[in-house]
Amino acid sequence: MSVVVRFAPSPTGFLHIGGARTALFNWLFARHYGGRFLLRIEDTDRARSTPLAVAAIIDGLDWLGLRWDDQVVYQSQRAPRHAEVARQLLAAGRAYYCYCTPAELDAMRERARAEKRSIRYDGTWRDRDPSEAPPGVPPAIRLKAAQQGSTTIRDHVQGEVTLANAELDDLIILRADGTPTYNFSVVVDDHDMSITHVIRGDDHLNNAFRQKQIYDALDWPVPEFAHVPLIHGPDGAKLSKRHGALGVDAYRDLGYLPEALRNYLLRLGWSHGDDEIISTGQAIEWFDIDGVGRAPARFDFAKLDNLNGHYIRLADDHRLVALIAARLEKVLGRLLCDTELGRLREAMPELKLRPKTLVELTDNARFLVTPRPVEPDAKAVKLLSPPARRLLGELLPRLRRVAWRPASLEEEVRRFADERAIKLGSVAQPLRAALTGSVASPGIFIVMRILGREETLGRIADAAGSP
Repeated sequence: MSVVVRFAPSPTGFLHIGGARTALFNWLFARHYGGRFLLRIEDTDRARSTPLAVAAIIDGLDWLGLRWDDQVVYQSQRAPRHAEVARQLLAAGRAYYCYCTPAELDAMRERARAEKRSIRYDGTWRDRDPSEAPPGVPPAIRLKAAQQGSTTIRDHVQGEVTLANAELDDLIILRADGTPTYNFSVVVDDHDMSITHVIRGDDHLNNAFRQKQIYDALDWPVPEFAHVPLIHGPDGAKLSKRHGALGVDAYRDLGYLPEALRNYLLRLGWSHGDDEIISTGQAIEWFDIDGVGRAPARFDFAKLDNLNGHYIRLADDHRLVALIAARLEKVLGRLLCDTELGRLREAMPELKLRPKTLVELTDNARFLVTPRPVEPDAKAVKLLSPPARRLLGELLPRLRRVAWRPASLEEEVRRFADERAIKLGSVAQPLRAALTGSVASPGIFIVMRILGREETLGRIADAAGSP
């Protein structure tokens, strides 16, 4: 059997983190077995589905590197096929017309509440002749569901789960206005797309019982199911925005690399021994849905940050320069010149060693493209005291004469400190504050080399108040 899986989001908002993990698990499962990963946009809720949400989902999957096979399937375009299958069930006697009005259905629900029963359709039209239909009432089509026995789902994650058929009523498969319902559309689409495995969140487990009954009524093979536990916050509560329930686009804006987010999402509910850092190639080789645990995973930003820092250190320097250059240009409101881009490239091997996000990396690199005079931050201001500024003014003419190499620069600054019987840090720290506007940077003599003679001397003169 050739594996075919799908990711089927509803475009009513952004691609949230739980949806991204579901897409990842489906993508990895398909790639592991050499199968196909399909994308279906379930846009039948026309009032809430928007082109912007569709674009956000597709953009999010693209950024994560989860490319699907074949063309995108839009569920709304398949409504005629859904109606055709509903009529087939009707002709086979496995579905029936229901002429209940909205008022009658409301009254049915109220009686159930008053009698403290579960709210279910009572089968009013299940065995009645359509000739008894009231005039002017357009009918819905309901599935003639099994009333005795039980329905069992054999799930790769949840195990064997059984529900009594008495708990399932005759669900509507085609509304009175001719539009299909969610569970029915899903079954028809999954069958027509030859889906072999349905991997999704366990909030869909109850839908699986209804969907299996539809498969059985149509004499269609039932796909294998895997209902993955949802993601919770670090406190065990349902994931919310304060925990990290953001769109994938927000994680990109927060400075996470797609490979880091893929690795992190992979480890949310799936494991391979004690391995934490798992490359995409390893993930494809190792992944199987039976390795997903039953307990909800807990989202932890600290772990994501540490993982992202690891991938930043591994990333190609030219790629990182392109990523932070775009961020810097947005902040500065202008394009970077070749000289500034060159500084970023030269500094990147040092700059990428400590940041955990691209936001931090961008902040740390900003001094390389900041126009003079450099505005020091609060900590740097404290280092640039009047005595420190005088020291920089005295150091300036000596630096103008030295060869512009880190070793030569360091030798001259050390000599200057020794002559004044002060520690090297008493000169190097104000020098760093003057050149970068902060108290942290790559090695100061490397910074001087990267900035170049003219820019370095100009920034020192600005800080010292010297001409």
